[in-house]
Amino acid sequence: MLTFDVDVWSIRNRKGRPKPFELRWRVGSRPHSRSFKLKAQADGRRSELMAALRNREQFDEETGLPASELADLNTPTWYEHATAYVLMKWPKAAAKHRASIAEALAVVTPVFVSSSRGAPDPKLMRTALYGWAFRAAPGENGKPITRTETETPPTAVADALAWISNHSLKVTEAASTEKMRAALEALSLRLDGKPAAENTANRKRMVLSNALRYAVERDLLQSNPMARIDWATPPKEDEVDFRYVPNPTQVTALLKAVREQGERGKHLATFFGCLYYAAMRPSEIASLRKSDCHLPQTGWGELILAGSRPEVGSGWTDDGASFEQRGLKRRARRATRPVPIPPVLVVMLREQVNAYGVADDGRLFRAARGGRIRSTEYCAVWDTAREKALTPEEAASPLADVPYSLRHAGVSLWIKSGVDPVEVARRAGHSLTVLFRFYAKILRGEQSRANQLIEKRLDGGV
Repeated sequence: MLTFDVDVWSIRNRKGRPKPFELRWRVGSRPHSRSFKLKAQADGRRSELMAALRNREQFDEETGLPASELADLNTPTWYEHATAYVLMKWPKAAAKHRASIAEALAVVTPVFVSSSRGAPDPKLMRTALYGWAFRAAPGENGKPITRTETETPPTAVADALAWISNHSLKVTEAASTEKMRAALEALSLRLDGKPAAENTANRKRMVLSNALRYAVERDLLQSNPMARIDWATPPKEDEVDFRYVPNPTQVTALLKAVREQGERGKHLATFFGCLYYAAMRPSEIASLRKSDCHLPQTGWGELILAGSRPEVGSGWTDDGASFEQRGLKRRARRATRPVPIPPVLVVMLREQVNAYGVADDGRLFRAARGGRIRSTEYCAVWDTAREKALTPEEAASPLADVPYSLRHAGVSLWIKSGVDPVEVARRAGHSLTVLFRFYAKILRGEQSRANQLIEKRLDGGV
């Protein structure tokens, strides 16, 4: 119980004792005392108590401590708070977001420690935090609990978590300017020390900020300490390097090389075609259903994109699947995005349906057992196609090094064809800001043609 009823008495010297200088004070009806070896120590502690009284601070009757000291004593460590934050966010967070939270917290938590002496290997620590401490599982009452409470971690992981638990700073100590700066620096780097992508760093920074806001909500902090830090994510070039985006001729050769890889290649050729001709994301293709496709006998068709199936580890989903069903990226849950598709893709999709049918739920692309096609599978097919379709010099370069480069190629083709950037962004599911950030070089390249059109109109042309 907190009270203002406090008396602090003079220091008493009890000779013949190991700690002869006794400080006594009363809080409410309860007396308290503490002995010191040196009088200066007793004087110092008495000054601290008197300062708390002058500041009109209440004292705790049971412990005899000022309210501020009692709060510091009961403040959890950053590791404990981060775990509580994960469990609070888990029930309503999407699987991908759960993994993102764990990833960010696994980066900053090793920063908020009292000492680095005896610290485990950074990769081991990252694995322990990401895969165990900050991953939840359903408990007996339906509420999430940490994975470490439902499974026995490997010895090395258990030792790493024990070390971080013993060395983690209090939340109030972690909120210092020095530690905040160190955490932000860690978030801007990859594990190998190279700069992280700007959007990745910003995403992790948002997780840290939200975790600190939760500390304010829990009355552990007075305010979010990040607000007082003058920090900007180190700039990093986000524009697509178009030297390594395949041109239409190369794309045709790559799709042909995919199709020539037996039944698996034939099944995936249209998957890659959707990446290029419709500039779809892999997660959107994985969710594409026959009912979403308007495929006329001739001419252009249309896809009505309504969802996505992003690939994520089974430990992050509620049902243990390696993917989750979601709405379109950065769109309302039931939002749709119509995308016109050229005749070549219409033919490919019609042939896909005729050759392979659809899953029970109408999906066009699925694994042998009906699940989502794994990225490891289609990336392996893509790697083989690159070796067959590209020259040795091209294959040794980053040209079309990942399937996602087909989406970049598709968007680039639209821009170069003169499609309005607003329509390009809409079809690709981008914001205009993102489109101009990633495709600025191509958009700037179209300025000369736009200038010619303006000049022609100014000169009185038609």
